[in-house]
Amino acid sequence: MMPADPARTIFNGRPLLFVERSLTEWLSVPGVNVYVLTESSHGYEAMAEDLDGLVLSGGVDIAPGAYGEVARRPAWEGDPRRDAYEIALFRAMLARDKPVLGICRGHQLINVALGGSLHQDVLEDRPDALVHRDAVQYDRNQHDILLQPEGELARIYPGVARARVNTVHHQAVRRLGEGLVVDALSAEDGVIEAISLPGRSFVRGIQWHPEFRDPEANHRLDNSVLREAFFQAARARRSG
Repeated sequence: MMPADPARTIFNGRPLLFVERSLTEWLSVPGVNVYVLTESSHGYEAMAEDLDGLVLSGGVDIAPGAYGEVARRPAWEGDPRRDAYEIALFRAMLARDKPVLGICRGHQLINVALGGSLHQDVLEDRPDALVHRDAVQYDRNQHDILLQPEGELARIYPGVARARVNTVHHQAVRRLGEGLVVDALSAEDGVIEAISLPGRSFVRGIQWHPEFRDPEANHRLDNSVLREAFFQAARARRSG
C-alpha cells in the first residue's frame, strides 16, 4: 500500500494498493492463485480461513510506533494503517498454523508482530555496516549471507553455507521477536538476513527479494527452492 501523498501527482495523491509484477510472476506457477489483500471489514479471521498461505511483501517502512519507538526522521514514519492490518492478518494465520513468508518489509513485520524491534536505519545505528540500500544500484546491490548450520534455510539448501543475495533495505531486524531464530546473517557485518519460527508449518522471513532475478549473479541462491518449500507447506496444511 502507498499512503496518500498530496505531493504525488499520479491519481491526485490518493492512497494506492499495488504489487510489483516481478513478485506476482515469481509466485504464479501452475496450481497457484495469487491475490492482493487489503484491510478487511469482515475481520481477519475469516480471511485467514480462506487462505492457504500468506506472503508479506516489501514496501514502505514499518512505523516505529509498532515496536514502541518514535520515528527519528519524518521519512521513517511509515504507514501505521498498513502495519495494523498486516499484523492482524499475520496473527490470524499464525493462530491457524498456516504458512507465512515475509519478504524484506514482510520479514521485518514478522519480527515486530512477535514483539521484536528494528534498526530504524542500519547505517545510522551501525556505522560499520555495509550500504544495504543503494538507490542507483537497487537490486544490483548485493552481498553474501552466511546460512546458520542449524537453521531452516540450511535445511532446504543442504551443503550451502554462503550465498549471494540482493539488498535494497535501510531498516533491519534489531531485537528478535519471541520464539524467532536467525537463519542467515550478512557475511560482512552480521546484519540479520533471515529468520524463522520453529515448531510451525512455515513461518520465515528473508531480507532480500527472491523475485528480483539476476542471471549474472554468481553463487546466488536458487530462490525457486524457497518458493517450493512455501508452496509445499501450504499444500500440506490444506490437505491436513
